[in-house]
Amino acid sequence: MIQIYHNSRCGKSRNCLAFVENSKKEFKVINYLINPPSFEELTVIIEKLNIKPIELVRQKEKIWIENFKDQIMNDDQIIQAMISNPILIERPLVIMGNKAMIGRDLEKVAEFIS
Repeated sequence: MIQIYHNSRCGKSRNCLAFVENSKKEFKVINYLINPPSFEELTVIIEKLNIKPIELVRQKEKIWIENFKDQIMNDDQIIQAMISNPILIERPLVIMGNKAMIGRDLEKVAEFIS
């Protein structure tokens, strides 16, 4: 089953969700702003994405700029910052089995879920 970590206020996230809905594949929507992932869940997602935690951070968000931008942080601290402030998590996240992607490009989403 496809999981989508979704922010309904984000146009890219809404477009991705609509695309997956139209694919007729089974999916589950996770509103990560209301139900943020745990430290362990986010760590697994980052592993599935095959990226460093900092690559999942929305670094232009006001919260990041004001509270974290100039700090020297290790990976665990970056993950904790995203859990404490889920708006910092890049979206939408599309997860299928052992793979995940940031679903901002619908062509790549199509390839990913096919």
